[in-house]
Amino acid sequence: MKPLFQTHLVNGTRGDPALYIDFLFQRRALMFDLGEIAALGTRRVLRLSDVFVTHAHMDHFMGLDRLVRLMLGRDKHLRLYGPPGFIDQVGHRLKGYSWNLMQNYTQGFVIEACELADDGTLRRTRFHAREAFEPRGLPPTRTARGILLEEDAFRVRAVHLDHHIPCLGLVLEEKDHLNVWKNRLDELGLPTGPWLNRLKQLVRRQAPAETPVEIRWRDERGEHRVEHPLGRLAREVLEQVPGQKIAYVVDAAYHAANRARILDLAREADLFYVEAPFLDEAAARAAETAHLTAGQAGSLAREAGARRVIPFHFSPRHAGEEARIEAQVQDAFLGTPDNQAD
Repeated sequence: MKPLFQTHLVNGTRGDPALYIDFLFQRRALMFDLGEIAALGTRRVLRLSDVFVTHAHMDHFMGLDRLVRLMLGRDKHLRLYGPPGFIDQVGHRLKGYSWNLMQNYTQGFVIEACELADDGTLRRTRFHAREAFEPRGLPPTRTARGILLEEDAFRVRAVHLDHHIPCLGLVLEEKDHLNVWKNRLDELGLPTGPWLNRLKQLVRRQAPAETPVEIRWRDERGEHRVEHPLGRLAREVLEQVPGQKIAYVVDAAYHAANRARILDLAREADLFYVEAPFLDEAAARAAETAHLTAGQAGSLAREAGARRVIPFHFSPRHAGEEARIEAQVQDAFLGTPDNQAD
């Protein structure tokens, strides 16, 4: 089965971080980080429902202006997520403009800014265009395991990393695919139909096995109605296949605490997007600026058991040496003895 998501680095490996995550079967998208996004067309911007910002350094956050400009005057609800202090930073950005004509807009554009506190609390504030983006506090929620967003088909989790300021590491986890065994439906005398979507929803929500599932259909013999317990149907007609996992780590110092959190976050990721700003020989500069080297990035991907590593966020100081950076990442990822940077 195809993964639910397709990913694209908006600015490639050298430009501002912005990972666009498109839904394959919906007109919707997510994004990790919000650097300059001039290369992202209007239609793709307007698909965004949720944007996860690792931290508010300019190259990770300056794209907010383009989002607001394109969504203003439209009936859009945009959720933004970030580390501690993020709500104030969103509010300050919005306060940098004058909004005295907002009463002329008939559509209600709303920004909901959320920040993940150290204790796992998700603080939330609403900014409504028709209220000149005045902040309105919303009730905070508690997160489990850093979950920022959870829906039937996927979740997005975050951990706090150290970049000399709080910085979020992110992972998108597609929940198990639930494939239907058509031959087993035939053996049970059951049809395909909308009831299968209901069955999958109940399984994903971990409803009790005894939950009754009603199945109705019509054929040449008339109308039919049967009822089976959820547990039996799930066991007989569904196959669970692991979904896609996409990890994203950028701007993180290489030390024991960060390393442990990154390895836990990226464990067995299908795609691991990881910063590699510096060549290994620039390790001192990487440590000074709280970044990873190419070898460190590759080693983390290898130890996490990632299936594929995608390095990005290359430093301008290594312009023209991108192939060397990628080679050092891959050598460490594959475990080439002379090139490991542990």
